[in-house]
Amino acid sequence: MKAYFYDNLPGDQRLPHDSGKEVTVAELEKVGVLYFRFPDVEGVNTLASERGYKNRDEIIVSPEKMGAIYETKVRQFFDEHLHEDEEIRYIRDGAGYFDVRNEGDEWIRIKLVKDDLIILPAGIYHRFTTDDTNYIQAMRLFKEEPKWTPLNRTDGLDENPYRQEYVTQFLKA
Repeated sequence: MKAYFYDNLPGDQRLPHDSGKEVTVAELEKVGVLYFRFPDVEGVNTLASERGYKNRDEIIVSPEKMGAIYETKVRQFFDEHLHEDEEIRYIRDGAGYFDVRNEGDEWIRIKLVKDDLIILPAGIYHRFTTDDTNYIQAMRLFKEEPKWTPLNRTDGLDENPYRQEYVTQFLKA
């Protein structure tokens, strides 16, 4: 895992966009993002048990697996959004980027590779993209039945109770 501030320069979203300003795991934790590294699935199983994740599935995001819909889906994943549930991803293969907003509404880019696991809290604004290899295989973990309902950022979304709870817990001093 490598985390840094996004450079905000134009160009392909799948490129690093590394500003050169590193972000530490402790800084990620301040905005509610948890990071783990598990060389095998047993560590994931232990974490899942501890945190009450009952369900899981696996997804492969690649042009070969998804066909013509790949480009559209990757653009959708890159639209800024939040979820009303934690988002948990364990990278089984490949690489990708999660961008999350910090307390100053700046983008922090987190590069994840095989064996990395990330937990994004409910209510955090974020987006996702593969890197320039266009391939990632990830295990998705869920507390209840698998669901993935993105709420794209709009003016009124800050009033969402999950967003308000997130802001109160992580962004207000």
